[in-house]
Amino acid sequence: MQQHVTPAPRPRMIVGISGATGIIFGLCILEVLRRLGIETHLVMSKPGERTLACETDLKVRDVRAMADFSYADADIGAAIASGSFRTMGMIVAPCSARSLSAIATGNTDGLLTRAADVCLKERRRVVLMFRETPLHAGHIRAMAQATENGAIVFPPVPAFYDRPASLSDMVNHTVGRVLDLFDVDAGLVRRWSGKPTASTPTAGTVA
Repeated sequence: MQQHVTPAPRPRMIVGISGATGIIFGLCILEVLRRLGIETHLVMSKPGERTLACETDLKVRDVRAMADFSYADADIGAAIASGSFRTMGMIVAPCSARSLSAIATGNTDGLLTRAADVCLKERRRVVLMFRETPLHAGHIRAMAQATENGAIVFPPVPAFYDRPASLSDMVNHTVGRVLDLFDVDAGLVRRWSGKPTASTPTAGTVA
């Protein structure tokens, strides 16, 4: 008798886009996860939609179309608001100071921060690409509190050891390192081997 085998479900990732600058990171993550066959669940805050208009020529519907599923930030009854909806975790890219504070305190004010809080209570990985500088003491305390709750605060600081030649190179490297935290190798990172691939530029100059 032939046994029916149920196919394994696709891995799922929640992607949050808040109102901080750096929406290019969220867009890149959506593109890469689609290429890797990882199911994406997108929630974008209203400030995130405003940032989208400032930093790109895309419309909100264009970004929603990049995800497998998308939700309004006001939809607190969405699937991703429940811990019974299993996911790999969540990436907030970019993460604003307001979203960081809400996630750090558990005082959630919409679906984006609720979904992050759910992932934390279920002990799933949450990566917050916090975009703010310079930092005051309140930001630093919020980052510490979010970390104590189980989140990983990952400011998108560019790496230069692989000598990026473009903005795309820097964004891809950062996104690749974020996905490393979920044990997902997107093929975007040139791994440090301990040896430079070319001579080091003279101090004080720009290569």
